[in-house]
Amino acid sequence: MGVVNVTPDSFSDGGEWFEPEAAIAHGLEVLAAGADIVDVGGESTRPGAERPSVAEELRRVIPVIEALSRQGAVVSVDTMRAEVAGAAVDAGAAIVNDVSGGLADPEMVPLVARAGRPFVAMHWRGHSTQMQSRAVYGNVVGEVLDELSARRDELLEAGIAPERLVLDPGLGFAKTAEHNWELMAALPVLHGLGHPILLGASRKTFLGRLGRGADEAPRPAAERDVETTATSVMAAMAGLWCVRVHDVGSTVRALSVVQAALDHAPSDAEDSD
Repeated sequence: MGVVNVTPDSFSDGGEWFEPEAAIAHGLEVLAAGADIVDVGGESTRPGAERPSVAEELRRVIPVIEALSRQGAVVSVDTMRAEVAGAAVDAGAAIVNDVSGGLADPEMVPLVARAGRPFVAMHWRGHSTQMQSRAVYGNVVGEVLDELSARRDELLEAGIAPERLVLDPGLGFAKTAEHNWELMAALPVLHGLGHPILLGASRKTFLGRLGRGADEAPRPAAERDVETTATSVMAAMAGLWCVRVHDVGSTVRALSVVQAALDHAPSDAEDSD
């Protein structure tokens, strides 16, 4: 899943693809680099970010989704608003990716259920202006699993088809660097949720802190792609469904190494000989 942020303030590339023409061009580059899905979002969810109006979010994303869909892209819309999700589906979006898991807007889940679109639901404890104050856990892996399990059950009961539900542990959302690393170390246990898993570690601050002293600033977001690619390899080795990344080209190349190794792994029958 390749990221196309149509925002002026995203943490990794805010403003770079803000105008529709630039965002469309970038989306086509993401496709050419090998992305299976193009994730188009018009609201920054970095810690402390203020929300745009609904009208502004629509202005940002709908022309981009329409253009990329016409080019044959599988587009996901990254939004917490049902009105935006509905307009995006009408514009050609195939997937709704909601970092709040449908909690931010009570109309979101009924809309997605009626539309019959796949729904990506992330572990979420609050909006960007509040979330880091809620990064309090006794056992982060156990609590994320419990909270995602409960949300999964609510979504299925509300009409989301089981085969269309994808879950995301929400790295960086109401989580410290230590919490993120504990979740990264436990990726295989996410299969216990019973649904495909999306991982979004790309360029996040906990990666930028690697190798830096306690008094040093993290490396800039655009300089975190090597570390991001390593997380994608970890996700692939753990059997996760998809990774959401900014630098698609390096990720595709790294995952081709994983695939080549898996293609040459002995089968169960060979192991038993």
